[in-house]
Amino acid sequence: MGRNAIRMSPEQLLNVRERIAGRMTAIQMRDTPAEKVQRKGQKYGNEKVIDRGQKFDSKAEHRRFLHLELLQRAGEISDLKSQVEFLLIPELEKPSGGKERPTKYLADFTYNDRQGRLIVEDVKGAVTPEFRLKRKLMLHVHGIEIQEIRS
Repeated sequence: MGRNAIRMSPEQLLNVRERIAGRMTAIQMRDTPAEKVQRKGQKYGNEKVIDRGQKFDSKAEHRRFLHLELLQRAGEISDLKSQVEFLLIPELEKPSGGKERPTKYLADFTYNDRQGRLIVEDVKGAVTPEFRLKRKLMLHVHGIEIQEIRS
């Protein structure tokens, strides 16, 4: 070996680049337990909004409510309601004992159009498999087609 040669163990050699870059070395990563990162915000990135004491799950839902309010004041729609619950499958008793909870659908908005027909709306940013199933059950059980409003 030459006079200026540096002696390093295999572990030290492995970690030289990380130490130079200021990152954690492989040994530090091995010895430091991973920390669970807390997810911030809602599952789909939506921001909850509170307006005049009423809660909305997203900004898009709030905007839609304001639009429907204008339509109601103009006489285009009537009986505007938000967060209306529909029963899809009642509580069931299991043959083995115990009960299965009922399945419900919570509509974002319901209202009557000029012809008096009930309209059910759901503001969607992402359509989930659960929503697809509940949409089909609403049509089957209540004969109501949910209108999806894309945000």
